[in-house]
Amino acid sequence: MTNTKKLALFAITWPLFIESSLQMFMRTADTFMVSHVSDAAVAAVGVSNQLIMFTFMLLQVISAGTAVVISQYLGANKTDDVRRFAAGAISLNFLFGLLISVCMMVFSKSLLGLFGLEADLLSQARTYLLIVGGALFIQAVNLTISAITQVHGFTRYTMLVSIGMNLLNLTGDYLFIFGPWGFPKLGVPGVAISAAVSQSLGLIVYCVILRKVVRLNLGLKDLVRSKLEDIKKILSVGIPTGGNQLAYSASQIVTTYYITSLGAEMLSTRIYTQNIIYFIMVLSISLGRGTLIIIGRLIGAGEKEEAYRQLFRSLGLSQLLSMAGVCLIFIFREPLIGLFTNDPQIIALGAALLTLGFLLEPGRCLNIVIGEALRAAGDARYIVVMGIIVMWGMCIPLTYLIGIHLSYGLIGIWFVFILDEWVRGVLLLHRWKSRAWEKKALVRTDTKSVTAR
Repeated sequence: MTNTKKLALFAITWPLFIESSLQMFMRTADTFMVSHVSDAAVAAVGVSNQLIMFTFMLLQVISAGTAVVISQYLGANKTDDVRRFAAGAISLNFLFGLLISVCMMVFSKSLLGLFGLEADLLSQARTYLLIVGGALFIQAVNLTISAITQVHGFTRYTMLVSIGMNLLNLTGDYLFIFGPWGFPKLGVPGVAISAAVSQSLGLIVYCVILRKVVRLNLGLKDLVRSKLEDIKKILSVGIPTGGNQLAYSASQIVTTYYITSLGAEMLSTRIYTQNIIYFIMVLSISLGRGTLIIIGRLIGAGEKEEAYRQLFRSLGLSQLLSMAGVCLIFIFREPLIGLFTNDPQIIALGAALLTLGFLLEPGRCLNIVIGEALRAAGDARYIVVMGIIVMWGMCIPLTYLIGIHLSYGLIGIWFVFILDEWVRGVLLLHRWKSRAWEKKALVRTDTKSVTAR
């Protein structure tokens, strides 16, 4: 019997949920403080962060693949291979991050020029992008070490590091924006410096955790001896995962364009509603990531039947918690929307959309949790193919047809969202039940290495 049994879904998931929720809260607080500089400062940071978030998704390609590969090799008890994959992933994402950092610095003006910013705004945005974008290679290593730490089951440590970095970033913003105790009021450059410093200190802590907690004492020789075969395994999961995220993000941009054509009130309603339901989404995402860690271990150990059953246990828990969250939001739906606006029409429409969460969130939960289980099994390509077909072949045309052409507006578009999540979720459920994923394992199970404890 493997040591996978020791990993409890809830014990792994709650730190991930707190980490993600606090990151969202910190981003909101960060924006609030930057607004005290000027509206132009908020716009400059916001535009730059759009580029940074796009590159962030690219950097997650390697960390996502690393999580799946290492979880399977941990399950197979192949610790020497785990060490090799971890070293290769860190080196690969460092080099990839360094390339992106150089591109951000060299092409900062050209990239920001795509947004048609005014001269003063462009100058502030470029300063921010030069500093934060130039430090993206640090964030690349942080992402990779965080993924390695989490799949070893130490999610509480990554939660604490994330909280520490966010608090440090927020403190730096306060010092450089308001200038207490003689600190210089640097404005946007100060906000950028704060972000870069917090990431750098976070890297130091992550390296200590990797050595002392995870007990992966990697030297320079380990980091430069990456094998092409190892990189291919990591990218075989990472690239489809990143592709799926990019396809989803692009579909949301098109959907936002359609909603914008309905008027500013409709766009505001969507943004307010999304901010509220994000916490339910984070819960599903956290449970999905916990499921990935456990199922990856089980598949690596050759316990495919147990992995099959684990998905349904995870799905049952996630659906229960998700619906509890929907019920709570439903009870306070109008006061929650009222936190953002006093417009009675927006409050009424937003409350109606939140009520539709009883239909939307179970489908989204199905989609997220099963998707992570299939990734854990190495079956990531199926997810991206089905995602592109459903999102772009069905949902984008239906969004225009129902929401714009037939004039059902935001309510009609919300029903398309519901259809999208359920169709993709049911397709993934059928894939899981077909057990086609059992042939996609990235590690060959050695019975002796699994049973010897």
